Amino acid sequence: MRVVIAPDSFSGTLTAVAAAQALADGWRRHSPDDDLDLCPLSDGGQGFVDALSAALDGRLVPIEATGPAGDPALAVVFITSTQSAAYVESSQVCGPDLVPADRRDPLCASSFGLGTLIGAAVADGARRVVVGVGGVVTNDGGAGLLAGLATALEVPGATGLTTRLAHGGAALRGLVAEDLAALNPLRERMAGVELVAATDSDVVLLGFKGVSALHAAAKGATPEQAQELDLALADFARAAVDATGQPQRLVAEAGSGAGGGLGFALLLLGATREIGAALVAGQVGLAGRLAGAGLAVTGEGDLDWQSLHGSVLTAVTRAAQEAAVPTVVVAGQVQVGRRELLSVGVESAYPVARNPAEVAASLADPAAALAARAERVARTWSPRR
Repeated sequence: MRVVIAPDSFSGTLTAVAAAQALADGWRRHSPDDDLDLCPLSDGGQGFVDALSAALDGRLVPIEATGPAGDPALAVVFITSTQSAAYVESSQVCGPDLVPADRRDPLCASSFGLGTLIGAAVADGARRVVVGVGGVVTNDGGAGLLAGLATALEVPGATGLTTRLAHGGAALRGLVAEDLAALNPLRERMAGVELVAATDSDVVLLGFKGVSALHAAAKGATPEQAQELDLALADFARAAVDATGQPQRLVAEAGSGAGGGLGFALLLLGATREIGAALVAGQVGLAGRLAGAGLAVTGEGDLDWQSLHGSVLTAVTRAAQEAAVPTVVVAGQVQVGRRELLSVGVESAYPVARNPAEVAASLADPAAALAARAERVARTWSPRR
């Protein structure tokens, strides 16, 4: 039997590449004769560049940037062999692993480093830049991104943007259009570049359903700080659209709040938005790889209600259903019922850990724990004859 193994990353423990390998190692212990096609995926967050560079021809360009707290961060930009496109991953410079838990401050975390990466891709000659948006601790509306990009491209007025935009979400309170005069020169400089925001969420920028209200708490914000961030982002958004002549509706665009508002900054620069998981699945040829397969195996760290919307899981199940291939999931934890899983095309879901003791044991050696679970799943789905 041919099995397509197409997981997302197991956030904080395994990259998608490592997860695919662990699933394959476990599967082979029981079914060594199965033909395994390893197809690691990403929803735009962690592992975005790894998944694409593993499947496409191109080169990885190392870039020195800064992390969300201003510390040095080494990232890579993936440039396709034709030079036509570059892929940039926000979590490499805005991710939680770059800041110790006791130093995380959602009010001050900046996305400046992401602007540096996009600028490096443009300077390298890329005419299409796809930005994976997700897996970040920043909540600055992409203000830091704009400052970092203006600095990298030496846009007139870049120093002023850095002064006003590079210090986190809370520092955006009270901004007016005159503070952001350099945004128009930046947009003109980027006019010949096709920008794509590959988002892992369709959350909007502001309000009760906005990014600060829904996601700032997960980044360490108190309810009062989340409200402060929402008010600051509202000031920033108003000043930014006034400065560039953009319509105010940008703040209500689906995905404008993705990545702590990185989506808004990219939309402000003229980006189009795509669902990250679907974009990656298309680029790596998932549909073609599923044709004729006997089973699709996907996975992620925490299978919850969010996994049912625009995720790697749904990208795999949709492609598998079109190919008439059943899909099973192996996840760190499963918090969704069978009825909900069946509604998106999942035949069965298998947790690596079912209780706190098993969680602790799996975290001690996540690859081994995932492989052990995959071996047990193979007994059900690829029985020996």
